[in-house]
Amino acid sequence: MRVDLIQYTPDPEKVVAAAARLCYSADPVPELLDRLEDETVARFVRKLRDMGHLSPFEHVSFQFSIDGVSRVLSHQLVRHRIASYSQRSQRYVKENGFEYVVPPSIQRSPEAMERFAKVMTNLQEEYRALQAMVPAEDARFVLPNACTTSLMATFNARSLLNFFEHRTCMRAQWEIRTLAEKMLELVRGAAPNLFSEAGPTCVTQGVCHQGAYSCGRLKTLEGKKT
Repeated sequence: MRVDLIQYTPDPEKVVAAAARLCYSADPVPELLDRLEDETVARFVRKLRDMGHLSPFEHVSFQFSIDGVSRVLSHQLVRHRIASYSQRSQRYVKENGFEYVVPPSIQRSPEAMERFAKVMTNLQEEYRALQAMVPAEDARFVLPNACTTSLMATFNARSLLNFFEHRTCMRAQWEIRTLAEKMLELVRGAAPNLFSEAGPTCVTQGVCHQGAYSCGRLKTLEGKKT
């Protein structure tokens, strides 16, 4: 898996602070931006976050390139609807000799790994054979969820906070959790105050909403505080 933050709104924290200040000021945005100093911006952004006043966060966006992930992951990712996506097409891009993602549980078992690799090889062969019989857009129906793909995804900061809350949770599926952790590391480098408290609610709020499905991490965190 490779994840890159390819671009984002310049001075994202200042933009968020100016958007919030605008609600209570008669001054135009350029003047508000000029008067905002770094320390003031950081303090204001943290205050907005702590108050849950997150609509100003929607004015800044972050664009990622994501490569070498499975279709299992991409199907989960697009469930986060307040975002924009572009994905490599299996209709127009042939997947001959496709690469695939192997789950860790399969990698740990030699027998499972042998079976998995055999299935992938068979599917590659059948995919190539079918292309000689039917259009490639129909041959792709035999491609597996493990087949790798590439995407471009653009989120605003508020949507990212929601994404990180759900997908860095230990209950999230392992591959998309890995993606979320990589994305969080990248945006924290670009906008540390916007994302300093991003993550699962057990860490950020001291509460778990998983009920009977909780992984138990919250109790561990509470134990560390005592």
